[in-house]
Amino acid sequence: MKLFATKRFYYSIIVLTIGFVASYFFPALFVPVKLAFFAFLVLFFADFMLLFITRGELTCDRELPERFSNGDDNAVVLKINNSYSFNLQVTALDELPPQFQIRDLAIRLTASKGGSRMASYSVRPTERGEYDFGNTNLLAASKIGLINRRFIVNHQQTVKVYPSFLHLRKYELMAFSQQQSIEGQRKLRKIGHSIEFDHIKEYTPGDDPRHLNWQASARRGHLMINHYIDEKSQPIYNVIDKSRPMKMPFEGMTLLDYAINASLAISDIALKKGDRAGLVTFQHKPDTIVPAQKGTKQMYVLMESLYHEKTAFNEHNFGMLYAQITAKIASRSLLLLYTNFESLYSLERQLKYLKLLNRKHLVLVIIFRNTELDVLIAKEAGDLREVYHQAIAQNMLNEKFAILQLLRQHGILSLYTTPQSLTADVVNKYLELKSRRAI
Repeated sequence: MKLFATKRFYYSIIVLTIGFVASYFFPALFVPVKLAFFAFLVLFFADFMLLFITRGELTCDRELPERFSNGDDNAVVLKINNSYSFNLQVTALDELPPQFQIRDLAIRLTASKGGSRMASYSVRPTERGEYDFGNTNLLAASKIGLINRRFIVNHQQTVKVYPSFLHLRKYELMAFSQQQSIEGQRKLRKIGHSIEFDHIKEYTPGDDPRHLNWQASARRGHLMINHYIDEKSQPIYNVIDKSRPMKMPFEGMTLLDYAINASLAISDIALKKGDRAGLVTFQHKPDTIVPAQKGTKQMYVLMESLYHEKTAFNEHNFGMLYAQITAKIASRSLLLLYTNFESLYSLERQLKYLKLLNRKHLVLVIIFRNTELDVLIAKEAGDLREVYHQAIAQNMLNEKFAILQLLRQHGILSLYTTPQSLTADVVNKYLELKSRRAI
């Protein structure tokens, strides 16, 4: 059905009905009400003629970005074209993907005769994957406004939601404006045990004979040795725990998706700082591993890997993680471990593996702060039940502080942050470690 009555139509019917009822008690009103009824019929048929008999139609083009950014506001643009010879009042009803659970989106505008009108709205996805947009329903009304004519625009579209990339530029500017890049600083020269080749020089007593260059020595006629310096390009791995504790929601997104968004941002900055970025994910068993590499292509590899990350939110197994990293990552690296220990006991079970990892690599354990506990503790208790709830919340918060203290006691770096501040805090910590030449 393409014809729909408007509110003005129903209001007119109600007024006429009241008029005919009143004319029963006041006969003098019958003739004016009767004339109003005929005028209503004339206007109704005139409205029908304008919308259904007059040549013209409404069309719509939906403009979507190539991909959406998870957790961010993404713009959707509707271009509405009016081929009628008069202005129309248009209500656009766009069929959104079911993930948004929005059923009342209505955009109202005036479409000029023979022209086009742009309208836009924004959506905020909270999970990765494919989002299917349906049809666009356009309800057109003339100036009379008694009825609407519906136009259905069939343009189903699918857009993929990737980890947050809209704010990468913002974090890049933040990183480079802090003047914490180690570029331009004097290279610390260390004979023999670094991994970045510098140049070939003549052998002198005291040099490590393991790095003798026999080909260069043969050409020169005397001993030549390879000289090495501390490697400037360091491997940075985002190690993401995909187990049950990372399923906790915050503002519609899971902690896992916050970790994925932060991993993409820190990888982008690390690559632009000249470091190598990689990825490791795990839960009850090892999962994805992307070796740390440099270059623009690595950013696309990481983005695709993060987009396709799936999890059943099983229990995490740090023993399997330690075995995987030991087997796959040979050089000393910065491991940014995104996890969420909820109790001291859960950390103590995995502490031995964290200590083993920290012997060969620099481990930064990133733990999430539950801001709802802060709100609950700060609120004034109104009854005994709320006092009990506050006591439990305070105990849970103290447990977090005990976890951080235990990590410090064993020389393991930690970062305690809220989900909304995660990316900025991780970037700042990375820049701090880089400026201290800790990696």
